[in-house]
Amino acid sequence: MKAQKISELEPVEIVKQAQDAQEQLFRFRFQMGMGQFEGLKKYRILKKDRARMLTVLRDKELNAGSAAQVVEVKATAAVQKQAAKAKKSK
Repeated sequence: MKAQKISELEPVEIVKQAQDAQEQLFRFRFQMGMGQFEGLKKYRILKKDRARMLTVLRDKELNAGSAAQVVEVKATAAVQKQAAKAKKSK
């Protein structure tokens, strides 16, 4: 995904996509450790895309107009993630 396309998204969407990418990277690393995964190119592309997402998100955070919105989005995403983990553990 291109950085320009990512920058057109809302911060909420970027955070969600970055979290999804992080989960996929975890699964890929786990599969590679088990010797089941051979799509190294997919792994590298996903890793770079996630880095682009985080870079665009940080850029939006540094802009004066949207800094509060990005911080709020990150806090909301963290709370939702913790709630999902608590739900899974029950």
